[in-house]
Amino acid sequence: MSRAEETRRTVAAVWRIESARIVAALTRFAGDFGLAEDLAQEALAEALARWPEQGVPRNPAAWLTAVGKRRAVDHWRRRELHDRRMVAIARDLELEQQQALSGDASWDPMALDDEVLRLIFVACHPVLSREAQVALTLRVVGGLTSEEIARAFLVPVSTVQQRIVRAKKTLAAARVPFEVPEGPDFEARLGTVLGVLYLIFNEAHTASSGSAWMRPGLAREAVRLARVLAGLTPREPEVLGLLALMELTAARFPARVDAEGTPVQLDRQDRTRWDRGAVERGRTALAAADAIGRGRGGYALQAGIAECHAVAASVEETDWERIVLLYEALGRVAPSPVVELNRAAALAMASGPEVALEVLDRLAASGELRGYHLLPATRGELLRRSGREEEARTAFADAAALAGNERERALLEAKSAGMP
Repeated sequence: MSRAEETRRTVAAVWRIESARIVAALTRFAGDFGLAEDLAQEALAEALARWPEQGVPRNPAAWLTAVGKRRAVDHWRRRELHDRRMVAIARDLELEQQQALSGDASWDPMALDDEVLRLIFVACHPVLSREAQVALTLRVVGGLTSEEIARAFLVPVSTVQQRIVRAKKTLAAARVPFEVPEGPDFEARLGTVLGVLYLIFNEAHTASSGSAWMRPGLAREAVRLARVLAGLTPREPEVLGLLALMELTAARFPARVDAEGTPVQLDRQDRTRWDRGAVERGRTALAAADAIGRGRGGYALQAGIAECHAVAASVEETDWERIVLLYEALGRVAPSPVVELNRAAALAMASGPEVALEVLDRLAASGELRGYHLLPATRGELLRRSGREEEARTAFADAAALAGNERERALLEAKSAGMP
């Protein structure tokens, strides 16, 4: 491996680990979110140019931050804002840069936790569209490149770049402050942040399109961001609940596909392949959420359902009655037709398919899940269990026609073909 390639990989690793703290520090320094991200990118470019010859500094994150701050001063100078304050800052930065180059600068990641939290809230500000929130969160908080985000969501790189640029301009136009909201605003904004992370993880769990059923890399990034947020807000039960849900769900990933990438349904999964470390982390997070004593919200209730699956030795030994109760509670806390669909599937396991089919018929009649492939897919499973094979074949064919993911569509087509 060439020295340039080795340096490039080092820069990429540093950016993935420290990007949120670097951008947060530069945002606090420059007072401009969009400018801060540009400054960080300029610092990365300088690192790629200088580190192959000068070597990687002992504190690369501190070096990148110092360079970003120096570029900010250059930016202010170009804008003719070079007053006494800028002179003083520039003098301090010269010393800071020398320390960073010599390896004497200290870099305390924990000292910037508050800034990282602010960065998360800015990236998920409600003035942005959900697509922009996701792109900006993965870019500036997660440290992913535009190319990586584009691959994860199967969209053109130019689309991701446009979303990020437009998001920065929107934040600047709306004069969004670099701060964590307080009081009722905090709860409302926290819900948006959690919703963005939940959306990212769901896309990773079952890809909405493309040839891969799951996107484990995207899932790992969602879990990592949830861990960061949980560390910054340890007294927020729903943050812990979401982390628990992600860990417990991701624990099953190793068994959800076979060697060819074909989906493996829950009743056929080899549970010895489940990640027991992730199960324990998830259960620990859920216990911590419960210990706060404010009751379970929507994410913690879903985590409780995932826990029931995680601790069961088989599908038959799963506590389906408890799962039905948890879905009923979830339906009251966060009602949605998808929750009702999942409750019906659990009800079929606890009480038989006929009673569950009545729930599905009501859902179909309401039209709320029109176009959602999992409604006919679930109905097909229950019809097959009831011995109504011809109806099941039709239901699976309907589900396959609606499925956007190639692997899932092939699975449903195979089920339909297997019916008489």
